[in-house]
Amino acid sequence: MSAFEVTLQQLNDLLTDDSGLYSWPTKHAHEVYPRIYVGDAFVATNLMHLKNLGITHILNAAEGNSFMHVNTNPEFYAGTGITYHGVAASDTDHFDISVYFEETADFIEKALTHKNGKGKVYVHCREGYSRSPTLVIAYLMLRKDMDVHGALATVRERREIGPNDGFLYQLCRLNHRLAVERMYCNK
Repeated sequence: MSAFEVTLQQLNDLLTDDSGLYSWPTKHAHEVYPRIYVGDAFVATNLMHLKNLGITHILNAAEGNSFMHVNTNPEFYAGTGITYHGVAASDTDHFDISVYFEETADFIEKALTHKNGKGKVYVHCREGYSRSPTLVIAYLMLRKDMDVHGALATVRERREIGPNDGFLYQLCRLNHRLAVERMYCNK
């Protein structure tokens, strides 16, 4: 499969088990890549749990105060030493989460280089199932030179995830753009 030919079906196949079913996360948080954790609102609002994990940075992929969002902000983490960044993404097929790919990749990269490369970032949404893993997959593609298949497989190997088809399509578009850029840069 070339980098230009990744389909939604191929990505969905990576997300399901042998019976074709999606699995719900087995824990509130998982380390999906060294020092990058993906999880849910339960851990995001539990300061003791974050401290025990050694989290230095929080990326809220569901900032807002509706039922589908997590109502935290920089003031919520005031005095904890945790650096906060939030994006108000909605978990719907038609929401353009790709507008946040570069900014959140920059935030994750800064988090990991914090404290002489000892920073840890907790990327979350309400359930840690669609929005937050999408942003981590985009980070791995943008900053770790992974293709969409490899990045998705890396995260899925460590946590049960299920980005919606709209988000998967946007990751495929990013994959295509990066493949074209790499092709021209290598000439």
